[in-house]
Amino acid sequence: MMSGPAADYAGIPLPEVEVFSNRLLSVETTEKVLNALNGVDYVRQINMTGESLPKTINSGPAKGHANNHTERKVIKVAGRDVEICYLVGAFYIELAVENEEQLESAVEQIKAACDLHLTFGYSINVGRYSKFRASLKDYRE
Repeated sequence: MMSGPAADYAGIPLPEVEVFSNRLLSVETTEKVLNALNGVDYVRQINMTGESLPKTINSGPAKGHANNHTERKVIKVAGRDVEICYLVGAFYIELAVENEEQLESAVEQIKAACDLHLTFGYSINVGRYSKFRASLKDYRE
């Protein structure tokens, strides 16, 4: 049985800020960016995407063996341990804002954090990139 979303959206999608890095990030850079974004006002949640670093190798002659990749580590974000399972390439930051001024303020803070830690470049867009309510596919599975 499927459970409902963690928060009541009242049918209104919350805005998201997509930060797309020009390169895949190291674990250290990912940790710095996440800790910088932790202090941004109105952030509800942060999702990351990137190149997978599985625990075991999935194909090739070493299939089934442990993947001892140097970038697969546990980092500290806001005092909590977070296991990094991939090389991060993008952040999707959901904002719980009520008006344009709050949105602009949050985006400026996100830009400042990214300018500080993503020195090799990034792009930033505001929109909705993640689904916020169940779709027909969710009910069929």
